Amino acid sequence: MSTLGRESLVYSAGAATAFAADFLVLGLLVEVFGWQYLLAATLSFLVGTAVVYWVSVRHAFAVRRVTDRRAEFGYFATIGGIGVLLNLALMYVLVDLAGIHYLWAKVVSAGFTFVTNFSLRRWFLFSPR
Repeated sequence: MSTLGRESLVYSAGAATAFAADFLVLGLLVEVFGWQYLLAATLSFLVGTAVVYWVSVRHAFAVRRVTDRRAEFGYFATIGGIGVLLNLALMYVLVDLAGIHYLWAKVVSAGFTFVTNFSLRRWFLFSPR
């Protein structure tokens, strides 16, 4: 298996775990604590980001361009910020404009943000120069 194939597979498994955490936190914040869904989606996305960062640096990617781990996480989170904006925009369109339940909207938006985040993170943080 190619390096990209292995990294994609491991990152995908980590992203699935991160999505499960994200989805669970989103549902709890909205259903149990009564949060507005977009605010809850922002916090839940951050929980997922922490999970996928751990998987990325421990298991998925062999190359790490940034030697300062705090800076690396900052860049990782910045790319996640792009993902969260995409996630929130898609959720807003799907929920408020198309009338789809917020949890279904989360599933759809997660697919788009997965591709964006994996591509940007691999290119900027976890590939040879």
